[in-house]
Amino acid sequence: MALIKEIVQQALTTGYLSVVAEEKVRSQLQSNYDSEDLDAWIILQRAIVAGDIKQESRRKKASLSPKAKDTSSSIKLAYQMAAEIAYAAAVALTMTKNTHDQPSLGA
Repeated sequence: MALIKEIVQQALTTGYLSVVAEEKVRSQLQSNYDSEDLDAWIILQRAIVAGDIKQESRRKKASLSPKAKDTSSSIKLAYQMAAEIAYAAAVALTMTKNTHDQPSLGA
């Protein structure tokens, strides 16, 4: 199974995150990952919010709804992304602390 950091690197290179890759990341976040993977996931989320990476899952939703560009859809997307970030933070906070494997903020 691909590590989160490998999936993120590919998404950063292509500017695109497929539904399959997104599911792999979610699966990894629920099982086995290290601090480098968590850092990569945060980078992925920031790149998506900045518009540097497009998500296939979002494109499908947008193409199904003609109102995808109105304000309510934008607000819904913002809430959904905030919920995903909150979920990742909750997962990170429940991880057992390993002082030898801490992410480096700002590096």
